[in-house]
Amino acid sequence: MSLKLISRRAVVLAATLATMAPGLALAQAKLKVAGIYTVPFEQQWAGRLHTALKAAEARGEIEYKASENVSNADYERVMREYATAGNALIVGEAFAVEAAARKVAKDFPKTAFLMGSSGKPAAPNFSVFDNYIQEPAYLSGMVAGGMTKSNKIGMVGGFPIPEVNRLMNAFMAGAKEVNPKVEFSVSFINSWFDPPKAKEAAFAMIDKGADVMYAERFGVSDAAKEKGKLAIGNVINTQPQYPDTVVASAMWHFEPSADRAIKLIKEGKFAAEDYGQYSMMKYKGSSLAPLGTFEKKVPADIVTKMKAKEKAILDGSFTVVVDDTQPKSTAK
Repeated sequence: MSLKLISRRAVVLAATLATMAPGLALAQAKLKVAGIYTVPFEQQWAGRLHTALKAAEARGEIEYKASENVSNADYERVMREYATAGNALIVGEAFAVEAAARKVAKDFPKTAFLMGSSGKPAAPNFSVFDNYIQEPAYLSGMVAGGMTKSNKIGMVGGFPIPEVNRLMNAFMAGAKEVNPKVEFSVSFINSWFDPPKAKEAAFAMIDKGADVMYAERFGVSDAAKEKGKLAIGNVINTQPQYPDTVVASAMWHFEPSADRAIKLIKEGKFAAEDYGQYSMMKYKGSSLAPLGTFEKKVPADIVTKMKAKEKAILDGSFTVVVDDTQPKSTAK
């Protein structure tokens, strides 16, 4: 067979394959994605982003690189490096670096940015998201309200920003629904990752009678465990690490948001939008973790009420109020 004939057949075969599977080349190309986090991967919030993107990488959809513990002062430089390196999508948190992050996005209009932010999306390429998990936080509050014997619940948060406040307020509302007598002690450690400081704050509340702790930060469950009290988890399920302490957890799942962004970029349809809704239960962006080791310990009537409320949230007949105001202590 002549070289010309072989070459001609190769061209025909390539054309045929392209007709049969026009998206083949696109599907085979791995999207370059970068994650930038100001905290370690083990921190709950950043951990959810990292886990979702690692899952996409494991499926072979993306090529993923990430940086942890990036200081606010260094954030813009790292963003620019990843954008210059040709990453199609950059994911991270812009809460403390809003101006810098938006400036970088403006300088790289062909790069998609999906950033945790309290602000609005900015055309053409800066999308925002947040962990809108107030729905499972409400449900976990119902569980806490049914489990407290002293009617005193302690709550330790990172910073009193809207993203934290709304979860605490939803939790408090859920607890009050099933137990109007419950009182709350609320404090903030002004850090996203300082387990020893959170632990000390929890100890102080337990010493004043709190027998259930809302662990918005790492360290709180450790205090509860040491003192023989109970805890409610946030963002991730830590019951495997604290089987006799953590009763329930309001879970955040970043997968719906990450998968949507990746899909839209591959289709050439990514645009600036607010991804907040994809963190809600309706889109499987959040859930209440299984009661697990506490399944038989939570009062049956509380479980019944909680499951009824969960159903009402999912069918739209009940809406958890988004209250971004700073929660206050009610304990005397």
